[in-house]
Amino acid sequence: MLDTHTHAWTRPSRERPWVNGSLVETVETFSTEMIYDADSLRADMDAIGVDEAVVVGYPICEWTDNAYTIECAAEYDELYGILMLDQFADDADEQLREAMAVDDVLGFRLGAICPYDRMWETFDPDVSWLEDAIDEPTFWEAAHDTDALVQILAHVDQLEQVVDLVETYPDLSYALDHFCHAGPDVAPDDALAPLEPLASDEYDVAVKISEVVHRSEEDFPYTDMHDHVHWLLETFGRERVVWGSDFPNVSDEAAYEESLAWLEHVGTLSKTDREWLTERSFADTVGL
Repeated sequence: MLDTHTHAWTRPSRERPWVNGSLVETVETFSTEMIYDADSLRADMDAIGVDEAVVVGYPICEWTDNAYTIECAAEYDELYGILMLDQFADDADEQLREAMAVDDVLGFRLGAICPYDRMWETFDPDVSWLEDAIDEPTFWEAAHDTDALVQILAHVDQLEQVVDLVETYPDLSYALDHFCHAGPDVAPDDALAPLEPLASDEYDVAVKISEVVHRSEEDFPYTDMHDHVHWLLETFGRERVVWGSDFPNVSDEAAYEESLAWLEHVGTLSKTDREWLTERSFADTVGL
C-alpha cells in the first residue's frame, strides 16, 4: 500500500526555526509527539501495513524551505517527496529543476486555497492568485520538462481556476487534494460537478480521497463522505482516484489505522477497487 498524503517534520533549529504559529498550535493538538519525523512516520506505517508514503512538505518552518522533505525522499527508500515552491519567484523554474533532480521527489504542491500573502497560515476559498500563476510559462515549462506532479489544494469554489490551469497545460499530471475540500453538506454531483471536464482521457488528473477524517461530520467510518467516493469513481474511474491519510494532520480526531480502514466500509468497493485506490492509481499517475 502507498499512502499518497502524509507529513513529517523535524525539530526546530537556529537555521530553520518554526515560524508558522498557526501550524505550531495545530501540532499541539495531535495525538503524536510534537516532533513527528520520518522515523516516527515509518513506525506508524509499519504498524498498519503501509509500505510506502508520500511526504508532503509541512510548512511549520518558512513555507518554501523543503530541506526536510528532500531529506525524507533522498534518504528513505519507502518515502517520496512533494515540495512547496513559490511559482512567482524570479528563479522558480530553476528551483523546480533542482528539486526534481533529487531521486524520489515527485513534484510540488500549490496551496490555491491560501491567501498568497499568508501562504499555509490560513484558508480563504475566495482567493484567485492561481489565475495569475497560469501566466507563468517559464515555471510551467520547467514542470513539463521535469515531469513534475502538480498537486493542488483547492476548494470546490475554486475549481474553475483549476480547470483553467489544466486546460492551459494539458500535458502535465495533476492530483487534487482532500476531495477538493468538498463536505457532506452539498451533494457531490453539485459540489464536484466542475471537475467533470477533467475526467476526459485528454487529461491526466487524479482526485485524492484524502483527509476524510476532517471532511466528514461523522465518526468512523465517515459514512457521510461515501457518496463522494462513489461519484468520483463513477466520473473518473478507479484508475484516477487515490487514497491518502493526511496523517498525522488528522491525528487530532483519528488513529492512523482509522484513516485507512474506513475504505473497507464504503459500499460496492471491491478488493480490486481498494488495491487501485491505495496504490496502483497513484503509481500510474506519477510513473512509479
